Amino acid sequence: MTFALLLLGSVLATSILSGVIGMAGGMILMAILVAISPVATAMIIHGAVQATSNGSRAWFLRRHIAGAILPYYLIGAAIAVGGFAALTVIPDASVVLILVGVFPWLGRLAPRFAGLDITHRPTAVLCGVLVTAAQLLAGASGPLLDVFYLTTRLNRHEVIASKAVTQTIGHLLKIVYYGWAAGFATDAPTWLIGAAMLTAVLGARIGTRLHDHLDETSFRRYSSWIILGIGAICIGNGVYELVGR
Repeated sequence: MTFALLLLGSVLATSILSGVIGMAGGMILMAILVAISPVATAMIIHGAVQATSNGSRAWFLRRHIAGAILPYYLIGAAIAVGGFAALTVIPDASVVLILVGVFPWLGRLAPRFAGLDITHRPTAVLCGVLVTAAQLLAGASGPLLDVFYLTTRLNRHEVIASKAVTQTIGHLLKIVYYGWAAGFATDAPTWLIGAAMLTAVLGARIGTRLHDHLDETSFRRYSSWIILGIGAICIGNGVYELVGR
């Protein structure tokens, strides 16, 4: 029961956060899941919840989706999944945490990446490769995906809607990959995963409503600092677990 309450409470809070700023929720949820369950189980639960959360958010904001980027993103995603399927890699929990935390700092500390714009076709393919690979390795790839969006001319509604679609695709691919690698078995009962998915929809709805009260300037400023702070915490926890063994 404690596991169920922790999971559902975490899903609700992180889905609301993602609905407001379009990122960060998945990172936090992944960090919680790898702390309380095996990596493969965490990836499958995270994939189901985040696919539902992002999918519902994409539906709520469907009129804002920049559909032209999707075919090229899918090409890149297919390349990444093909490579991972050939290797069958399941990372250690501490490595997952470190990778989750490193991605936002890479975006901040590498100014030359600032010119990446997902509305350009070759960049959309590159985004599909890198972001899908990151999702399969770390579970959450929001900070890396953010690098491809914050310098575009898309408005905040288009950014959140389009990111929600691409993230949904990635999480569905993650479920398939880790389900196959782990023999489609998890330590979490089916009813709990279903309840978490419904909770994710509720959180996404609340978050998108709250997002309407956030102006463009605040969205750009606060989202960046929130994601960096969470990244630092994830890196610290991952290193602590790795060194403490």
